[in-house]
Amino acid sequence: MVSIQNLYKRFGKNEVLKGIDLSIKGGGIFAILGPNGSGKTTLIKSILGMVIPNKGDISVLGENISKNSDYRHKIDYLPQIANFPSNLKVKELIRMIKDLRKNTNEDERLIELFKIQPFLDKKLGNLSGGTKQKVNILLTFMFDSPLIILDEPTTGLDPISLIRLKELIQDEKAKGKTILITSHIMSFVEEVSDEIVFILEGKIYFRGSISELKTKTSQPDFEHAIASILTDNHA
Repeated sequence: MVSIQNLYKRFGKNEVLKGIDLSIKGGGIFAILGPNGSGKTTLIKSILGMVIPNKGDISVLGENISKNSDYRHKIDYLPQIANFPSNLKVKELIRMIKDLRKNTNEDERLIELFKIQPFLDKKLGNLSGGTKQKVNILLTFMFDSPLIILDEPTTGLDPISLIRLKELIQDEKAKGKTILITSHIMSFVEEVSDEIVFILEGKIYFRGSISELKTKTSQPDFEHAIASILTDNHA
């Protein structure tokens, strides 16, 4: 599904990724974690083709992404910050995205699921952060792609919407899809993820299940295990 070999990325003098090797097979939920500045966002954007690495190879769905950009049509991506055109109405944005990608009726189910109906005629610039995030989620999940990348998907969500998002993610997993998630909310990660990849200072520090991480760090719970990693590496 996703294969990364010897990936390096430098911004000026700042080396952000330092030889990342990562292989993710199809199916399951993978959380890519790390502190701010660890390189996880750069890694995600490299997979999406939004950042060009200085060295290394990335293949998605069997295609080397440096040779073909068509693979992007097989990825549904939820950005951390949705920069929507403020003057567009919600229904206009939905129609525009459907016209750009492909027609789907799945938006109708998601509108109902996240109770977006009252906001369809409102301009995006007038929406609250939480409502914008619901629209962001709708645009991500209304297509049927084998790979889904979610960057901080819980931002601004009320408790009911968060429950619905978690159910939606599990539904997509049940269809055999591969889902990559970044999040600072450890309880959310623990609840939904099958595996975690923890990046520290541009390198993969750990990959495995949460129970394996707790064993490795000799910590009783996930949050303390993560804290232990950060403490040990900044001592």
